[in-house]
Amino acid sequence: MRKELPKVYDPRQVEPRIYQMWMDGGCFKAEPNPDKKPFSIVMPPPNVTGQLHMGHAMDATLQDILIRFKRMQGYEALWLPGTDHAGIATQIKVEENLRQEGLTRYDLGREKFLERVWAWKEKYGNRIVEQQKKMGSSCDWDRSRFTMDEGCSKAVRETFCELYDKGLIYKGSRIINWCPHCLTALSDAEVEYTDKPGHLWYIRYPLADGSGDIVVATTRPETMMGDTGVAVNPEDEKFKHLIGKTCILPIMNREIPIVGDEYCEIGFGTGAVKMTPAHDPNDFEVGLRHNLEVIRVIADDGTINENGGKYNGMDRYECRKAIVKDLEEQGYLIKTEDYSHNVGTCYRCHNDVEPLISAQWFVKMAPLAKEAIRVVKDGTIRFVPERFTKTYTNWMENVHDWCISRQLWWGHQIPAWTCDDCGHINVSREDPTRCEKCGSTHLTREEDVLDTWFSSALWPFSTLGWPDKDTKDLQYWYPTSVLVTGYDIIFFWVARMIFSGMEQMKQEPFKTVLIHGLVRDDKGRKMSKSLGNGIDPLEMADKFGADALRFNLITGNSPGNDMRFFVEKCEAMRNFANKIWNASRYVMMNLTIDQVELPEKLELEDKWVLSKLNTLIREVTDNMEAYELGVASAKIYDFIWDTYCDWYIELTKTRLYGEDQEAKLAAQNVLCYVLLRVLELLHPFMPFITEEIWQALPHQGEYLIRAQWPTYREEFAFAREEQAMEAVKDAISAVRARRAEMNVPPSRKAKIIIASQTPEIYAGGQNFITRLAYASEVEVGSQAPQDLNGMVTVSTHDATMYLPLAELVDIEKELERIQKELTKARENLERIEKKLQNESFVSKAPEAVVNAEREKADKARALIAKLEESAQAMRG
Repeated sequence: MRKELPKVYDPRQVEPRIYQMWMDGGCFKAEPNPDKKPFSIVMPPPNVTGQLHMGHAMDATLQDILIRFKRMQGYEALWLPGTDHAGIATQIKVEENLRQEGLTRYDLGREKFLERVWAWKEKYGNRIVEQQKKMGSSCDWDRSRFTMDEGCSKAVRETFCELYDKGLIYKGSRIINWCPHCLTALSDAEVEYTDKPGHLWYIRYPLADGSGDIVVATTRPETMMGDTGVAVNPEDEKFKHLIGKTCILPIMNREIPIVGDEYCEIGFGTGAVKMTPAHDPNDFEVGLRHNLEVIRVIADDGTINENGGKYNGMDRYECRKAIVKDLEEQGYLIKTEDYSHNVGTCYRCHNDVEPLISAQWFVKMAPLAKEAIRVVKDGTIRFVPERFTKTYTNWMENVHDWCISRQLWWGHQIPAWTCDDCGHINVSREDPTRCEKCGSTHLTREEDVLDTWFSSALWPFSTLGWPDKDTKDLQYWYPTSVLVTGYDIIFFWVARMIFSGMEQMKQEPFKTVLIHGLVRDDKGRKMSKSLGNGIDPLEMADKFGADALRFNLITGNSPGNDMRFFVEKCEAMRNFANKIWNASRYVMMNLTIDQVELPEKLELEDKWVLSKLNTLIREVTDNMEAYELGVASAKIYDFIWDTYCDWYIELTKTRLYGEDQEAKLAAQNVLCYVLLRVLELLHPFMPFITEEIWQALPHQGEYLIRAQWPTYREEFAFAREEQAMEAVKDAISAVRARRAEMNVPPSRKAKIIIASQTPEIYAGGQNFITRLAYASEVEVGSQAPQDLNGMVTVSTHDATMYLPLAELVDIEKELERIQKELTKARENLERIEKKLQNESFVSKAPEAVVNAEREKADKARALIAKLEESAQAMRG
């Protein structure tokens, strides 16, 4: 018994049922299969703190489209999902909850605190997974991974020990980025730079021998208590004679040396630079070269420490005000200038980052970067769009050592133990019981954890079973096929996966990196909590259907470019879903067949639609292979809406409702065949509605999700018939447009004379022109009629249609109506032009308002020209 579709499509009822059907049928599962080509994507693991936002929805949609496409193409397609422990973000969430109980993590202690975090993860960690399912994500959920599960943790420890043994991980006191709010070190990639207004303070440092002073300019007077030198360029004639002398540090009254170093630019500022090695990376390097003392004056919480003298305990920016005041009062401040400069802020809390010296763990990047640069430069890994190759290589060529330690409790604890007796650091794959150097059993474990991105860097191979190198999954699916991610984490994540893959696996982690942009609001602004302009994708999916949301996110989307999100577009895509639904219902109501077999005898319109479909299949497949998903979706949309629904269904109606059984069956078969193929093409984009309709049609196989992707068929390349039908279509459209201009109702029929150099084309489509161009009869020839009196002409690229005007309209009445509209339009234009000639209005009104008026004037002129043209045509 044939299934009937309900009158109205209700995604809320259909989507969860269809998803469960796929889950029950094991449709997302993938297993290594030597008879199939592998295709794999690892999901960028969202934070366990996460709730699906529009960026996630975009990311998931792109990946799901690719995985469904490849699955239908016959690949063994694995989309491996997972979540990230997200060190700082998760710890902050749990600490916020504790604060509401009046507790801190220190009240609980490390062990109890971590129990709370794991409990929180169990409660909220799967929320985003359920939300991804609502979007239609066809992941192999049985393979879901977590960056702190046993396997991933083993991979992290193995990598750390391996890199340490090779001398690529070290512990040292270096200048790092420190967030005084999150109380942890940050890597360079976690610092966002913003241009902020500030000042340049010129300060006099008296020479110790009393022979004068040297003037330095600084943007950070609050760090000067940590100054241990002043540097000048050794080639600077102004200062050459001072190198080797000493000067007095104001306020602290400490004698510090003047050194010569090429780091100082001649002519920049005063030419002399204060050296604070504990609070500036460049000063630190200069300090190493000249053996300058390192004095840290800013504490972890952003206050001044005991080395800051009387400013001890002050907030860094309060101290700045106090120091400037004291310098001025004591006569050391020469002048102050406004100065705009780049200030580093924490990517998570957006507070100013403090560069300070700290004992941290680092990865040596120079040796690891070489291979990671090579595989991108030689094309082993391809970025789409290609322009991001440059973004990546520029960063990797200038990369600094990566600070990997974080002052947190949640994360992978660094596997290092310091011997309390001899000070030796023991790094081990298993927890050691005694020092490998002296045999002491007094060992203290490193408290810091690893940067979240350390475990994420291993994701493409740790999720497939590494460090066990012999797993079937790893051998079959690694390297993975495509990584889909936003341009905002190229440095955070993509770069680190590439160098980790090349180091640990000696092979690239993926073949292609598909970069997408950000989803912005309708005004082009970044969606954020502070602006309150975020749009919840789940609300959109609930209101319009997940298919409509997915199609909105992909249509008009091009790799690497930001896109604006318009709620109205979701509504338009829901209308598209309804259009497909209604067309499918119409086809089904007219079906008497139980299986589809294309007839041997095909009519002109059949050959036209099959030929158009054939081209569509080829082009969409090419677009999909080239990651032009937005272009592919737009082509499918146009074909369904215009070619299939608006034209082909209309063209077959006479056969469907006629008495000729053979013609009726032929129309049914072609209608159904084309519908099945477009549902297959549309499936990766709109999986729910396509599966629901496909299940109700005569089909082969159990699920659309597992159906074969359509392929181009040479026998359907009906170029001549397609061209002929397009010419007939153009003629019908041209006549209908002219009738609409003249306000002729469809019920008013008249004879149409067609003159063309290829009259046989129009003779073949005569019945369509008669019915769809509202003609009483159609006469086709190669010559124009001799008497053109009272005729309206309409032209296409290869034909002219002649319509007897008197039969269609009352010419006098119509001219009268046009004249009234003309008068009204001219008055409107005059009113707008007066407004635009008013200098006061043009100069005082907002630019947008003035532009809107100019636009109105242009539209009014266009309407007048059109009305005048119509009147002219009426008069002949």
